[in-house]
Amino acid sequence: MALIILRKNLYRLSDFRMHGTLATLKNQPPTHVHKVVKDHLCPWFCSWQPEPFKVRFHHARCKNFHLENGNDLHSLSGPVFSQVSDWDRLDQNIKNEDSQRFYKRLSNLTSSEEVLSFISTMKTLPDTVAAGALQRICEVEKKDGDQGLPKEILENSIFQALCFQFEQEPSELSNSSLVTALQALILLHVDPQSSLLLNLVAECQNRLKKGGLEVHNLCILGESLIRLYGPGCVTLELIISQLQGEKLETFTPEDIVALYRILQACVEKVDEHQPFLNKINNFSLAIVSNLSPKLMSQMLTALMVLDQSQALPLIIKLGKYVVRHIPHFTHKELGRVLEAFIYFGHHDRFLTKALEQHVAALHLTLDPEVVSRIMEYCSRKLILSKPILNAVAETFVCQSEKFSPSQISTLMEPFGKLNYLPPNASALFRKLESMLFTHFNYFPPKALLKLLHSCSLIECHPVNFMAKIFHPFFLQRLQDEESHLDRLSRAQLTQLFLTSILECPFYKGPKLLPKYQVKSFLTPCCSMETPMDFHLYSSVKIGLTDLLGARLYFASKVLTPYCYTIDVEIKLDEEGFVLPFTVNEDVHKRIALCIDGPQRFCSNSKHLLGKEAVKQRHLRLLGYQVVQMPYHEIEMLTTRLEVVEYLQRKLFSQNTVHWQEG
Repeated sequence: MALIILRKNLYRLSDFRMHGTLATLKNQPPTHVHKVVKDHLCPWFCSWQPEPFKVRFHHARCKNFHLENGNDLHSLSGPVFSQVSDWDRLDQNIKNEDSQRFYKRLSNLTSSEEVLSFISTMKTLPDTVAAGALQRICEVEKKDGDQGLPKEILENSIFQALCFQFEQEPSELSNSSLVTALQALILLHVDPQSSLLLNLVAECQNRLKKGGLEVHNLCILGESLIRLYGPGCVTLELIISQLQGEKLETFTPEDIVALYRILQACVEKVDEHQPFLNKINNFSLAIVSNLSPKLMSQMLTALMVLDQSQALPLIIKLGKYVVRHIPHFTHKELGRVLEAFIYFGHHDRFLTKALEQHVAALHLTLDPEVVSRIMEYCSRKLILSKPILNAVAETFVCQSEKFSPSQISTLMEPFGKLNYLPPNASALFRKLESMLFTHFNYFPPKALLKLLHSCSLIECHPVNFMAKIFHPFFLQRLQDEESHLDRLSRAQLTQLFLTSILECPFYKGPKLLPKYQVKSFLTPCCSMETPMDFHLYSSVKIGLTDLLGARLYFASKVLTPYCYTIDVEIKLDEEGFVLPFTVNEDVHKRIALCIDGPQRFCSNSKHLLGKEAVKQRHLRLLGYQVVQMPYHEIEMLTTRLEVVEYLQRKLFSQNTVHWQEG
């Protein structure tokens, strides 16, 4: 193992403890070493350092020399180099040092200055610890974002010396030190064309071709080359090929997730790698219990990007363990977990319960993006979670300024979609109205339309903003986002316009032009209604035929002039007699049967969705007698007689209709 020597009596320039190199540095004058450092270190970080920085060898712990005019080092007292006996003592120290102790100390340091100060106190530095020091510098600097190193770190002689020796003698490094140093320097944005990185990469490629890298080092190298050159790097294919040849049982959980990340970066080759992915997916079932929250988040993200829908057993098992770690995810990790579950359509009551507890405990401190993602999860999976919705409503009232316009739209949509008003609804919508008045033009047009439409579903009508959204200027903005106005936006506009007519008769503003209106809310995609459940309709159709005497007396899937499609329509004359559905004259009353299947309700509940509630509300305002027939009532009927009696009670509760079997 190579060792770096930090000479206290000079300026703590690190040097590999290798045959030949050490003797050479012992006999070099200080000015020579200064020149080498100055010539080699300046170009590495040129992207941040417009002017070459000077290496200052004089610092607090080194008072034997000082730098004058940035060029010459002058001795103040004593010899330049230690005696030979000093080096012998260093050799003995090297043998006795415990690298693990250094790693532990490094992990407790919280700044680059502390790391460099710590290693400057050491007489000998194993190359693994030197690489670990670079890695720790990278970790602490990345906490403040993806920024370059501060000038004071770049000009630190210890940091420069570390980089200098990694450049000069990469062949003497252990595999672990080599790939760790490369990874850290890439993350610190060293110039890819610098001799430092070129030498390290060349040495990695040389060892890779010889097959001398272990699994963990292959994973680190693969991710490093992706960051440096992108997924098109030729060497990456060789790395993946060698990883395919290894037994997955030799991979640690961290290596498995790193492998997922590598394949995620090569998503365009997913078909080529699918057989290998299938093996990884099957093997990963055994390691899920050993994954940290961070690794779970990364694995789920990779599965989503790689579209591994066939890995359903793995996704379900990850879901079970995610529940246990909900409080331990960072905001970003939790957001990614929920994004993956939304993508795969996964949800269960245990996950919902865990989210409820998490949101209830931390709702006032949660990141706005996480709050939006949780609400999107509830919205997509139709989960009516009152604890979550109530907590989020309170959060918005107290901290509305934290949310962006798009986040506000995502946050408010579930209230309308799930047909739910929280206890603080009045305060919630006052705050929302205030935000809209002050930030109306900052909302993306589609997000704004979705937001206002959601409000109308729960009878919180955006009357003060209808004139703006029906105005040609807004409609032009809405259309400018694409080459044409999509059908969903037109349907939302049409339903808002219908709402303004039926529920807001006092609205006297602009009307929606016919060219922006749709003729039906029921379409194969982007539907504002839920299609009728065919199985339930079959049962109802048989019962109605028996009850009314013929199929002639009711119609199904009737499109009204008001864009809604009625599941079953029955017409009555003034005396209450049923008319054939072909008759359009002397119709005194129309009965609209709503055969509501499970898809028209919130998940695992008997709570009607917002789009179905507004449909029934509008049909009543249009004069229809709305008769709701929910699936949980129909499914309890076991015989034709029970179905007929049920229909008779629903349709003609005040009249008696006799039915005889046969």
